[in-house]
Amino acid sequence: MKITREDIRNIAIIAHVDHGKTTLVDSMLKQSGVFRANQVVEDRVMDSNDIERERGITILAKNTAVNFRGTKINIIDTPGHADFGGEVERVLKMASGVVLVVDAFEGPMPQTKFVLKKAFELDLPVIVCINKIDRPEARPNEVIDEVLDLFIELGASEKNLDCPFVYASAKKGTASLDFNQEGENMDSLFETIVDNIPAPEGDPDEPLQVLISTIDYNEYIGRIGIGRVERGKIITGQDAIIVNAADNGKQQKVKISKLYEFEGLNRIEVESASVGSIVAVTGVENIHIGDTICHIDFPESLPFVKISEPTIAMTFSVNDSPFAGKDGKYVTSRQVRNRLFKELQTDVSLRVEETESTDAFKVSGRGELHLSVLIENMRRESYEFQISKPEVLFKEENGKKLEPMEKVTIDVSNEYVGAIIEKLGQRKGELTSMTESNGGYGRLEFSIPARGLIGYRQEFMTDTKGNGILNSVFDGYAPYKGEIPKRKVGSLISFETGESTSYGLYSAQERGILFVGPGIQVYGGMVIGMSPKGLDIDVNICRKKQQTNVRAAGSDEALRLSPPRIMSLEEALEFIEEDELIEITPKTFRIRKKILDGSKRYKSKK
Repeated sequence: MKITREDIRNIAIIAHVDHGKTTLVDSMLKQSGVFRANQVVEDRVMDSNDIERERGITILAKNTAVNFRGTKINIIDTPGHADFGGEVERVLKMASGVVLVVDAFEGPMPQTKFVLKKAFELDLPVIVCINKIDRPEARPNEVIDEVLDLFIELGASEKNLDCPFVYASAKKGTASLDFNQEGENMDSLFETIVDNIPAPEGDPDEPLQVLISTIDYNEYIGRIGIGRVERGKIITGQDAIIVNAADNGKQQKVKISKLYEFEGLNRIEVESASVGSIVAVTGVENIHIGDTICHIDFPESLPFVKISEPTIAMTFSVNDSPFAGKDGKYVTSRQVRNRLFKELQTDVSLRVEETESTDAFKVSGRGELHLSVLIENMRRESYEFQISKPEVLFKEENGKKLEPMEKVTIDVSNEYVGAIIEKLGQRKGELTSMTESNGGYGRLEFSIPARGLIGYRQEFMTDTKGNGILNSVFDGYAPYKGEIPKRKVGSLISFETGESTSYGLYSAQERGILFVGPGIQVYGGMVIGMSPKGLDIDVNICRKKQQTNVRAAGSDEALRLSPPRIMSLEEALEFIEEDELIEITPKTFRIRKKILDGSKRYKSKK
């Protein structure tokens, strides 16, 4: 007999990056009594990963749960960045509804549209939370209209067009149903969730089905499968069978060794869980995202959401530079291969393929940030390897070459609009809309090939003097737009191996912008700077000033060096060309030419 679990609500919190999802979850946790009154709690407590805390973004979807007046609310905090859209797509399968967080000033952004579309495809009810209502420039009336326009554009049902609006300040921990009146706490949001998100339904007496939507990993207990109980009851110690129709009809008998439910930030061990509960299961080897845990006598798999395909790829290869093996602990092709294939177990948007060379692997992802986070994680785990320039993945359809397109939204001061339109026009970008807001700022929307954006962000920051905001989201495939001009700058290349000297750098800095300072170990073929002339130039930055019988080596006036430009990993990925690589080590990364020998490089260009 079907029952309705009124004591449970399952929600996912979705939004564009930086609109305050994780801060909102913080306030919900604090006000639900999860922490002791005197407990010291970090901000953005859900961003547990080091890189998440450093960059201030959510990368992995995470589960938590709060209790409000006897109702358990399971919350899934999702990433807001387009490159981690695969995380959002699959965790929505665990939710019965979504809370869409929108900034009271910025309004709906590209990623808002992407995640909302996925929620509508799964027919999930929506609660709109207008956050940062206390911002001085907040414009709730216009933002409500923009959200409803977006609903209509995405073909929302009448039920969703009539969705409730809550006005919150996640930072202050207040929510209200009237934007003119500040709330005292988050109760308005909790009540709206309980009243508007449907309680899970199902038959606890039918055969078991649990769809696994997330995989976690613990060194002590191995893989942990997280999913929602769709029907039946799961009990610790019971025998079950894993089924996955998409994975060649895989079937595997297993035993449920331990079962957990979420309570605040902790997993609480339970004996059993019924329909609608979100559970974590341990002791099941080879459990994967998309698997269904079924009753031993009724192996019926549940359909899993189709994850969007990767759009860019790069080659990861074994480090073969003159400094190879000095910093890293894991340097062999087998170790790099094992690490990449291990990542596939938890990241459904990633693809790893073997290449003709046993030392190189083609890794495909959703964007540069997606792949750079993987690179940064491997670097911190003491891996050493090399990566190539990101390349776009094309498709063939009916004999036509198609390429991935991006929808780009730019918020920028009106004085820079002309420069941006000109630059993106050269990169095959088409201006689709242009709106002017208050205070001399405008919003531009472009449709541009994904390859046109590679290498542009750095230029964008220079053109707007650091004041522009650029957001992009994948926007399907379109016919190939033609050649895009290559970068206009060349590389300054070290001529020999040794230690950089002030004397050598002083004469080299006249040729362009340097990436290294004095006292740095360099090798022949390593890129040590950028030349504005668009040509590659070999420079000797290791030469020392010789003493003569007239003067001592250090007797001239002090040499004035410009400070070197320190690049981030994303900037380096945007800078390199097809004939260059980035050497990644735990301590640093270096840009280098694929062919280190200058004369061989010259011959290969001929």
